[in-house]
Amino acid sequence: MAPFYTGQGDSGDTGYLGKGRISKASLRIEAVGSVDEATAAIGLARSLTSVALIGEQLLAIQKQLYQLMSELAAEPENAALFDLITSDQVLGLEKAIEELEPSAEMPRGFIVPGASPASAALSLARTVVRRAERRVVELFEAGGIAKPELGTYLNRLSSLLFVMEVVESGSSGNGVQLVKEA
Repeated sequence: MAPFYTGQGDSGDTGYLGKGRISKASLRIEAVGSVDEATAAIGLARSLTSVALIGEQLLAIQKQLYQLMSELAAEPENAALFDLITSDQVLGLEKAIEELEPSAEMPRGFIVPGASPASAALSLARTVVRRAERRVVELFEAGGIAKPELGTYLNRLSSLLFVMEVVESGSSGNGVQLVKEA
């Protein structure tokens, strides 16, 4: 059986979808790692949700995030080989928001996370996605990627996760807690 480690990254560099190796501290690897964290946080939320539709949507999103990571990991010279996230996926997120909106009573203030384990996990996932979005925008602004749709996808995803949090809070029977009641 092969070991679960290679030791190749011990010197602080890593392989990517390009020639050679790059620093683990590079903007590209930081963006990929942030999206990877978002995928894991979404997995936690998916494992806790009691709403079947949300669980199905989260699994589909996790698969799309792996596609997004491959785009981020590709150097500009071979990015076209990994061109997978399009405006169709962004529209899919918008459709998912519209699908859930009737089940969500939008709060009139800031939500205190934690109405249920699932809603808390969705809130955490949303904040991790927001961080990933910032890293992707940073990589875009530095010229490391040429597709602004990758940031748009993450922006829309964070909105969807917020709606999911509200729906999950309502379905838990605990409702949403606001910082200050309106």
